Amino acid sequence: MAMRPVLAASGLAAALSLGACQDAGFSAAGSARAREPIPQKTVALMTAKNMSARDPILIRAFKKESEMEVWKRGPDGQYALLKTYPICRWSGQLGPKVREGDRQAPEGFYPIAMGQMNPNSSYYLSFDTGYPNAFDRANGRTGSYLMVHGTCSSAGCFAMTDEAIAEIYAIAREAFAGGQRAFQFQSYPFRMTAQNLAKFRNDPNIGFWRNLKEGSDYFEALHEEPRVGVCGTRYVFGGQDAAAGACSPKVDPVVVAKREKDEVEVAELVAKGTAATRLVYQDGGQHPFFRETAPSTQLFAEQAQPRPNMGTISRPEALAAAPEEITIEPKLKPVLLAKIDAKHEKGKHGAVKPTALAFAAPATSPAPIPTREAAEAAAPAGPITVASADGDPAAYRKLLGNLFGGAPAAPPVAPAALPAADAAPVAAISPAAPLPKKVTARLHPAPAAHPAAATVKADMKVDGLNPAGAKKLEAKATEGKATEVKPASKAGESKPAEKAPETGKRTEGHGRNRVAASQPAN
Repeated sequence: MAMRPVLAASGLAAALSLGACQDAGFSAAGSARAREPIPQKTVALMTAKNMSARDPILIRAFKKESEMEVWKRGPDGQYALLKTYPICRWSGQLGPKVREGDRQAPEGFYPIAMGQMNPNSSYYLSFDTGYPNAFDRANGRTGSYLMVHGTCSSAGCFAMTDEAIAEIYAIAREAFAGGQRAFQFQSYPFRMTAQNLAKFRNDPNIGFWRNLKEGSDYFEALHEEPRVGVCGTRYVFGGQDAAAGACSPKVDPVVVAKREKDEVEVAELVAKGTAATRLVYQDGGQHPFFRETAPSTQLFAEQAQPRPNMGTISRPEALAAAPEEITIEPKLKPVLLAKIDAKHEKGKHGAVKPTALAFAAPATSPAPIPTREAAEAAAPAGPITVASADGDPAAYRKLLGNLFGGAPAAPPVAPAALPAADAAPVAAISPAAPLPKKVTARLHPAPAAHPAAATVKADMKVDGLNPAGAKKLEAKATEGKATEVKPASKAGESKPAEKAPETGKRTEGHGRNRVAASQPAN
């Protein structure tokens, strides 16, 4: 019996090694860190902005800019920006996390409940994003323990330094104490501006990013937290109707106006020659605040000076290299090409006569990431609410999330989505448009009695002549030709038709962003 506590403690320590970007360790000072007050400079900033420490919060992260924002909700229900923090380290590429071990930090909308706050992280303090949520699971994505934590080491997480995560943790703790049951964490590849959308318009992830922009538009236009649901394999955003499970929620006119304005601006930027590009990182990025010898304090005026200690830095050699910017040309549509037969260069009116058809489809950019969206649009799933901070999400408790709180700890399980409202499932929004009918071109004419006759037949198919005219031209083509002696062949054996040379070849590329120097990750 005396061995049971020892074995239990060993099991708990081993389980901790699976979490928080390989968060392999137990922090005895965890509970003390988690009780640290909000810094006085930040409290003064709240007062200056007419905010209370216990007002609800909302957090937004942007990979390309390497910034994380903390917003607070006022009595009028609208959010205002409290503070922007530089991200010390994120790993992978721009784009969502797809599978376990790809080093990708997640992108999407995630509810963070009190049970996801981890005071015992060996990366100082942390909270779990809750990846994979209902949207991620609907798209077949895998992974676990994607955190926002301290220090400057990332394997699919957002590393903020110990100083920054201590402040963010304290702000979230006070919001929970004020009655907020969950705050919304929005993660984006970049700020959803018209400039970025024009720049990344040919990226394989652009469809997913435009879906995220719908939620970003709602928040930026109204300064209200969007209710988030999943219909099929898409996010849906809106107000109470979205929270109730509508797959086609009403869109506020202010949000519509913002979206239309952005689309016009994108079109103007493209017309002016804005190049379509793609960023390829060695392995994620870091805000210049941590690299410059004399960092600007205009944006991060509230940050402590001198610069905070970064602690452990993962793959510093990857951070030293700037991302590579690649130009992506738009994929061309198939073009109908023709091979010219020297024997029949000119027809009745001197027009060039093609004898064989081929499709050439130059592709200078990788093929888009295949999705299940088109397949599932025909049989849409019922709506699922996934990220309402004012709701009561069934968030799981971390293994040691309440180690010092006295409540029994439950083993970690996958975060559950919010239950859908008692409403009949509604058809998924934006059903995929019906695919065009497949057209197959005959590349090789059928074997004929004479090559010239076969050529004429191909000519007639191209020119659209009627069968009667075809027979006359065929007879004329064979008239006066000397009988050609052919080697004897077996009965029933026919000469195979010549294969038309390829005039173009479609290049299929993998839709995932490439990583120049990969490293094993959790």
